Amino acid sequence: MAKNKNTMKKSASAPPAPSAALSPRGKMIAGAGGVLVVCGFIVLSFADSLGRNLPAQISPFLLIAGYAAIGLGLFLPPAPPPPPVP
Repeated sequence: MAKNKNTMKKSASAPPAPSAALSPRGKMIAGAGGVLVVCGFIVLSFADSLGRNLPAQISPFLLIAGYAAIGLGLFLPPAPPPPPVP
């Protein structure tokens, strides 16, 4: 059976490459968030089992801030271009 040319889909343009989808500022913020997450897990390794020392109280905030920074970096639009100098 022959295909109907009227029902065939037109060729769609390809989505941008994954590395081109992030702005340079977004990459920097996501990288800083990754560093915060790693620091949070390192600080968490020093926490006692009851959670009564300082590392046990600080590490959740480091982890949450790191994951939030990664999310912010992923969805951050590129910076606007600077205005022209007269």
